[in-house]
Amino acid sequence: MKKTLQEIADLTESRLVGDPNYNITHYADLDTANPSAISFFSQPKFDRQRYKNALQLTKAGALFVDEETPLIEGRNYLITSSPSLAFQKTIESFCQDSKLTSAFQGIHPTAIIHESCQIEEGVTIGPYAVVDQYVKIGQGTTIGPHCAIGHNSTIGAQCTLHAKVVIRERCTIGNRVIIQPGAVIGSCGFGYTTDEKGHHQHLKQLGIVSIEDDVDIGANTTIDRSRFKETRIKRGSKIDNLVQIGHGVEVGEDNIIVSQTGIAGSTSTGRHVVLGGQVAVNGHIKLGDGVIVTARTGVSKSLLKPGKYGGVPAVTLDDYNRNAVYLRNIEKYIKKINTLEKIVLKKEA
Repeated sequence: MKKTLQEIADLTESRLVGDPNYNITHYADLDTANPSAISFFSQPKFDRQRYKNALQLTKAGALFVDEETPLIEGRNYLITSSPSLAFQKTIESFCQDSKLTSAFQGIHPTAIIHESCQIEEGVTIGPYAVVDQYVKIGQGTTIGPHCAIGHNSTIGAQCTLHAKVVIRERCTIGNRVIIQPGAVIGSCGFGYTTDEKGHHQHLKQLGIVSIEDDVDIGANTTIDRSRFKETRIKRGSKIDNLVQIGHGVEVGEDNIIVSQTGIAGSTSTGRHVVLGGQVAVNGHIKLGDGVIVTARTGVSKSLLKPGKYGGVPAVTLDDYNRNAVYLRNIEKYIKKINTLEKIVLKKEA
């Protein structure tokens, strides 16, 4: 398989600098690329010098770069506002051309599907999947092997549910939703009442989970159903692997939630909220539009102003960084205080 640089430039709407007839057979990163490969350089946030060195030393036959990247004479470049996205589009075109798709198309004979289900055209249901009664599945959706779809659930069009996804009863999934292996949508929320003897009685979770359009959900992530209303993930939000979202939570549009984050029940987030890895968010609070929470932060109270936050409990990132500097120098401060205390005591004596 090969593509000329002109074909790739047309595909990605990039400006070509170099030989339009140069053949590309595969893709690679800067470090491992050879003259037949295409790669990309995007201005990194971290370790910029290492990437700049790799840009100089790479043997790639062509590179996606932005307008600000200095060009080296004699090399092939594809210039675009987003090198990473253009590179991604190129990768996908190579994969489509090579027909790297599952051998199981259509509805597999081992799938167990209740006769009351409504399944539209172009749906794929893999081996040993179970689809309970009154489920609706939209056009072009793929249900992977060993998935379990609970009764009265609705799954929209062009969705992809990978192997062993569980959608519990009455939950709704929008269009173009991608759910990675092992995710559980609609598990019971963690709700108990304690009697006078200290015994814990489970409160039945009778609500649902609603996932809106264009949401991505990572592997082994769990999203709990609410006690009596709904847990909702709004349009365009992207959720990493191993995330726990509690009952009654509302995740706003276009959020990013990174791995091992936990959000306790009845909390809501606004638009474009970002939660870094291992963030812990308390229940019954609100995160406003544009709030960015750095990794391993504990959010105990509502954060309504847009901006960056960090620490336990969460404070503005400027305050957190300032406090971190003070803490690193705490030994020096203690020595100064001890010295000053001796001076004062000596004078008083």
